[in-house]
Amino acid sequence: QVQLVESGGGLVQAGGSLRLSCAASGRTVNSAVGWFRQAPGKERDFVAAINWSSSMTYYADSVKGRFTISRDNAKNTVYLQMNSLKPEDTAVYYCAARYAYFRIADSGQYAYWGQGTQVTVSS
Repeated sequence: QVQLVESGGGLVQAGGSLRLSCAASGRTVNSAVGWFRQAPGKERDFVAAINWSSSMTYYADSVKGRFTISRDNAKNTVYLQMNSLKPEDTAVYYCAARYAYFRIADSGQYAYWGQGTQVTVSS
């Protein structure tokens, strides 16, 4: 099993930056991690994902070129660097983990989830 704790959310003005962290514990070796977000009244959407070795990353079109996912396995932490933030990026951001890298944008494929961290972008 994997336990996940997100941090780094907050309030930022449009055009600003935030870095989210996802601290993992438990059986983290060979895990892939994804970031998802959910705005009020909307479904949970895929944001980005990374495999264990960091050799593969995948982004939603809406964040490509603005967000960067990375991981430090020595620290058991996955990061989401968010730049050029827009008001439409406002959501609760969740990290999730699984042990495979197929259908990586499908939230139903992830077995382990954190509690989420709020990101609010003001215009």
